[in-house]
Amino acid sequence: MKYRTYTGTDLKVSTVGFGLWTVSTGWWGNYTEAEAVALMHKALDLGVTLFDAADTYGNGLSEELIAKAFPTRRDDIVVATKVGYDLVNFGNAPRRGQSAIPHDFSPAALTRATDAALARLKTDRIDLLQLHNIGIAQVNDDAVWETMETLKRQGKVRYYGMALGPAIGWLYEGIRCVQRRNVTSVQHIYSLLEQHPGAPIQNAAREAGKNTMFLVRVPHSSGMLEGKYTVDTVFEANDHRRHRPRSWLINGVKKVSNLRFLERSDRSLGQAALLWLLQDELVASTLPNIYNEKQLKEFAAAPDCPNLTDADMARIAELHLENFGAPPDDCKFKGTMTLEELAAAEQGEPVAA
Repeated sequence: MKYRTYTGTDLKVSTVGFGLWTVSTGWWGNYTEAEAVALMHKALDLGVTLFDAADTYGNGLSEELIAKAFPTRRDDIVVATKVGYDLVNFGNAPRRGQSAIPHDFSPAALTRATDAALARLKTDRIDLLQLHNIGIAQVNDDAVWETMETLKRQGKVRYYGMALGPAIGWLYEGIRCVQRRNVTSVQHIYSLLEQHPGAPIQNAAREAGKNTMFLVRVPHSSGMLEGKYTVDTVFEANDHRRHRPRSWLINGVKKVSNLRFLERSDRSLGQAALLWLLQDELVASTLPNIYNEKQLKEFAAAPDCPNLTDADMARIAELHLENFGAPPDDCKFKGTMTLEELAAAEQGEPVAA
């Protein structure tokens, strides 16, 4: 395992982290408490120190699992969690699949949610508190960021940032936030196959000269870059990938076939996908979807595998321009508003449909 420290901080994290959403939400299969805790223990044994939760993952279950897994090892791990959804009024409301409940980013709600997370985590501080799937209104709302600063001054939070979601126009949320706010971390979806809008957001931070670094989730494009799917793959009934259009599977398998050159006897495709991300020094850590011990061992070993060569990186860039040999993707779930359109919208000017 290797480690990186967020710029301008003492927040040191493993370059491969453990995202609790796989073991607490039911979207990737169901786990008993004992199974989840055992997997988390193995992760720490392998050098994984970053554990990323959210109050909405299992309505607090992900945070409770951290407390149960590491009751005496708080100083050995980095705890990241997220707040912003209105669990008080909607936490027990029936939901279909991954449908979201309403947000509440008011100062009172953020403070209340942070205190509740601390209680579930059974700790006195959160190492990284992230605003969960914020919109442009929150990026522009000084009260939101003043609340985060207050929580930091109170010692409840060491550092803060935001986590971006794919269905809310996250390109301009991300760019605006790294331009206008001094956030330690931005968590977003980014992978070798899905480079938009991750690359523009990271480039915006670089161009703005900010200390912001990135925490990358879904680095294997929902498992596609693990290289194990075929056109005949069938997902379990409770697996969210079962609800994807079949074209996602067919095109994804075709793309991966053109990336097999990254596989070696001492490096899997899944490991290469993580190393591709870690070539960017702004990436503090990656959060592969971990759902069994074999996979955990593979990903935790990635930082020690042979790095990608310049020729590998150049070939990937060429393939990306060709959509890796597949038909053009439908980008309806990605933010597509340009910064010019956003600026016009902020001035109250009409935006073309």
